[in-house]
Amino acid sequence: MKINQISPQEAKFTEVLETIAVKPKILYFNGKLPENVVKTVGIVGARKCTPYGEKVAYEAAFELAKAGVVIVSGLAYGVDSVASRAALDAGGVTVAVLGTPIDEIYPREHIRLAEEIVQNGGAIISEYGPGEKLDYKLSFLYRNRLIAGLSQMVLITEAAERSGTLNTAMHTLDQGKELFVAPGDITRITSVGCNRLIAQGARVYTRPSDILEELYPGGLPGEECSSNVPVFSGSPTEKAIAGKISEGVLGGEKIIEELGISAAEFAQSITMLEIKGVVRPLGMNNWMLR
Repeated sequence: MKINQISPQEAKFTEVLETIAVKPKILYFNGKLPENVVKTVGIVGARKCTPYGEKVAYEAAFELAKAGVVIVSGLAYGVDSVASRAALDAGGVTVAVLGTPIDEIYPREHIRLAEEIVQNGGAIISEYGPGEKLDYKLSFLYRNRLIAGLSQMVLITEAAERSGTLNTAMHTLDQGKELFVAPGDITRITSVGCNRLIAQGARVYTRPSDILEELYPGGLPGEECSSNVPVFSGSPTEKAIAGKISEGVLGGEKIIEELGISAAEFAQSITMLEIKGVVRPLGMNNWMLR
C-alpha cells in the first residue's frame, strides 16, 4: 500500500489534531482521508471482548456507518476490529489509527482488514514513519489521543478496570468531547471500567439513536422531521414534558403548572429524560432539549 505523508493542518479531516494537547508533527497514512466535513465517532473497547461487547460494538458501528458517520478505531483485537468490520459491512467508511509504524500492521492477522479499509475509501493512519523504532508500551497509549482527537465523540462498549481503553476515555474528556459508555453486567470483569465511567458521569449508551440524535439533532439528512422533540421511549409524562420544553417552556415550575402534574412526578420524569440524554439542565430548574 502506498504511504502518504502530511502535516495535520494540510487536510480537513486531520486539522482538528492541531487543537489537542500533544500535536503530532507528521502523519503517515495509507488510503484516502475523508475530504468533506463529516461526522466522526470513535468506537473502542476491550481486546478480549465478550459476545455482549462484540454485539454492542457491531450494531453501533453498523448503524452509524449506514447513516454516513465515519468510524474511527484502532485496528486492535476485539471491539476495535469489530467496529471496523461492521462499518465495512454497512458500506461505510472507517479510519484505523495505529500504535505502530505505518508499514507495520498490528496485529498481523488484521492485514486483510486494513487492506479492505483502504479499498473501501477509508484510511490507516500513524504518526510513526516506516521502520521507526518504538517503545510499544507507550506508543499504543499515545495513539489513543489521536483516536479521541479525530472523533467528535467516543463510544466505549466494554472495558475492564485497568483497560487501555480507559486511556482513550481520559483523552476524550480532556479534549472536551462527549463520552458514551455501554453499561454492563456488574459481575463481568470486562464491564467494570465501563460501569465506573458511567458512575463518574459518562453518557449512558443504549442504542445507536443515542449517538445519532446527538450528531443530527434535526434528524438524519434526507429525513423530514415533523417535531423538534427527539424520538425516544418513555412514559406519557416524560413525552409531555419533552413536548413542553420543545415549545419553549423551559422552567420546571411552569411545566408542572401547565401539565397539572405533581412536583414529585416531574422530578422523577425529568431525571429519566436526563439519563436518556433527551434533556440537559440549564440551572435553577430550567431545562432544554439536547
